[in-house]
Amino acid sequence: MNIYFTVLKKFSEFSGRSRMSEYWVFTLMNFIFMIIAILLDNLFGTTITSLPFGVISIVYSLVLILPCIAVFVRRMHDTGKSGWNIFLSFIPLVGVVWLLALCITEGTAGDNEYGADPKAVTITKN
Repeated sequence: MNIYFTVLKKFSEFSGRSRMSEYWVFTLMNFIFMIIAILLDNLFGTTITSLPFGVISIVYSLVLILPCIAVFVRRMHDTGKSGWNIFLSFIPLVGVVWLLALCITEGTAGDNEYGADPKAVTITKN
């Protein structure tokens, strides 16, 4: 849950890198909260006509669109790719499969052009 709030705090930060765990925990939490929002829409009767979602889930989606894009861009940076790769999602099937492959790929070891390795542990001696 801490990772979820960390990503939300960096909602407009498109520079730097995000570890694979940060991206996937945020995605999983988003999925769970979206299901809860859809259930609340159905419980309170705020669905749109015959659709299973409604006002609550749409507001939730709109609020989190920027953090989702930002964490995706940082995830691409961790693999050494540009954030502009997000536009590959517009290519049916092939683009989405390629982006999924990049998202499950281990990040570049060490520093790259987008910043320091988020896995690097700094040991300080007192």
